[in-house]
Amino acid sequence: NTSECEKYACCPLPPYLEDSGCVVEEDDNAGRPLRDVCFHLLKLYSDRCYDLDQLLDPRSVTADPLDFRLSWHLWEVLRALNYCHLSQQSQGVLNSSFAAQLESEGLWEWAVFVMLHEPDTQ
Repeated sequence: NTSECEKYACCPLPPYLEDSGCVVEEDDNAGRPLRDVCFHLLKLYSDRCYDLDQLLDPRSVTADPLDFRLSWHLWEVLRALNYCHLSQQSQGVLNSSFAAQLESEGLWEWAVFVMLHEPDTQ
């Protein structure tokens, strides 16, 4: 929360944006700046109620906003560690997006496996 002239380091950008200089990329949806997934994990460590939607955003890891591989696996690890404050809608989007990604690659068996993790049986 310091002014622009008082900053002493660049924002922790995702790896694919590191060489772009000290430019803050704005999120189109919520107006939040993009940050590296490691930054979000540190924030979650310091604040157990930190917003998981930011952490699990695929753009915090890769330039492809439809690549949910790491986001889904990271969510499963966090869930195993009793981080359960991701909304049911966000969980559904994460599961169905990763399942669709797997299905488009011809891995429909794994897509079924991912959908078995859906908490809403409807």
